[in-house]
Amino acid sequence: MTARASGFHPAAMRILTGLQPSGKLHIGNYFGAIEPAVRLQEMGEAFYFIADYHAMTSSHDPAALRDNVRELAVDFLACGLDPARAVFFRQSAVPEVNELAWILSTVCPMGLLNKCHSFKDKTAQGISPNHGLFAYPVLMAADILLYDANQVPVGKDQKQHLEVARDLAVKLNETYGEGTVIVPEPIIRDDTAVVTGLDGRKMSKSYSNTLPIFGEEKELRKLVMRIKTDSTPVEEPKPTDNSVILALHPLFANESQHASLVHAFRQGGTGYGDLKKQLADAYWDFFAPMRRRREEILADRGYVERVLAEGATRARAEAAKVLDRVRRAVGLA
Repeated sequence: MTARASGFHPAAMRILTGLQPSGKLHIGNYFGAIEPAVRLQEMGEAFYFIADYHAMTSSHDPAALRDNVRELAVDFLACGLDPARAVFFRQSAVPEVNELAWILSTVCPMGLLNKCHSFKDKTAQGISPNHGLFAYPVLMAADILLYDANQVPVGKDQKQHLEVARDLAVKLNETYGEGTVIVPEPIIRDDTAVVTGLDGRKMSKSYSNTLPIFGEEKELRKLVMRIKTDSTPVEEPKPTDNSVILALHPLFANESQHASLVHAFRQGGTGYGDLKKQLADAYWDFFAPMRRRREEILADRGYVERVLAEGATRARAEAAKVLDRVRRAVGLA
């Protein structure tokens, strides 16, 4: 894969990232969130959680939530999360987050939430407005502040919510004393991959244009072969501008392999079917080690549950320290 600048701070730090369990992971999730999170394990104390409380703001299917949580845990572990290096847990397994969210809500100005674009965006997409959706940034702030996270990697689309967390931390410290909570610093990932979907738009479940990380080989290759192309004859050079094939290929191939594909486009003599096959081969080979790891995880019954339970124990131990400090500061202890 073509190397990309990390954009992360190399100094020791406590890092926190949450991923919402919203169904089968696709390659946009991998390059935009999973891969950066795996790299961050090497750079500090990493706390990674499955944001199942957040998922409830837009879905009320209990069976789907349980399945999605487990699938995300399996996939995240298969993609390189190391529970020996990172604290990995379900958000809902740490009930302390709800108490801190309430405390933060008592100092949160309504105007701060009114300015958040996420609520407006999601309700515009047809999601029913509810308090959880509106107060999402307060719970997100509690997720961050509960573990004394001092570095939080976010994409540009989540920058506003991190600013809310910082504002609430400052507000709490101003109200109840400096040091009540740590004010987190953002790691803005300027290099975050915006992965092109199969239809040329940004890859998103809402567009039904995704390419899953895991699945049956025959079905995954069929998805690649469905990429729309123009009617340029086999013998003619193929246009390289706005090519979905060329946009996706460097995610999986090295520079030499990608240069060879670009050359095939420009030279002519190769049909789109063969060009798509080269993309499908690179895509399938790239995730081969992760597929093998996933099979190992699924073969060990109880492994995922053990990892999440141990992670929750470690997370609650850290959360208790912070919440005790906050409760004493605000007068609850």
